[in-house]
Amino acid sequence: MTAATDSSLPEPPFPEQRRADFERWRRRSRLIRTLRIALPALIALIFAGLVGSVAWSTFNAQPKTARGGDEPIRLVNPRFVGRDDKGRAFVLTADSAIRDRLDYSRVILKKPALVLDENGPEQMRINGADGVFHEQSGKLELSNGVRMEDAKNAFNTASSLFDTKTGEVIGSGPIQGAGGLGEIRAESYGVYGKGETMVFKGGVKTRLEGKK
Repeated sequence: MTAATDSSLPEPPFPEQRRADFERWRRRSRLIRTLRIALPALIALIFAGLVGSVAWSTFNAQPKTARGGDEPIRLVNPRFVGRDDKGRAFVLTADSAIRDRLDYSRVILKKPALVLDENGPEQMRINGADGVFHEQSGKLELSNGVRMEDAKNAFNTASSLFDTKTGEVIGSGPIQGAGGLGEIRAESYGVYGKGETMVFKGGVKTRLEGKK
């Protein structure tokens, strides 16, 4: 008997084709395994880069912000006006001023000059090389070559503290000058009331002058 051959059944693949299919499968499988490892690593790397960039920008900006905040507020030819508790007007000027960044009401002055009751019967002028004006309390500290003048007196002193609210002047440094009665020297002084009372303390030396 002769066996019949069914031509409808698929022919088995050639060995070369099977090897090619196997190689393609192996390469695809290797690529998939590689991507499973590489993609999470790449995502983690990108995330780390973003975090690092944000951190760098933050830390790099902090010193600039601090330096900007540290810069003092400068004023050119400042002018402060007001009245004391006796109604006398005062004007405080200076060549320049710097506001304290830690205390906005504290103003550091260069060549301050204060005029109290200008053109009035109780006019007083005080100036110095340096000063500090406390806007909140109204007190003016003067130092280095302070000169104080009113209608009857003219004194030079090391430092003065003028209260713009009360009109009183006090100082602990040496003072010397001339008043209505003559020359005087002392270690401390005070001007009270409307300038009517002057008190000198510490090694007071005077030279009285008689009226002619």
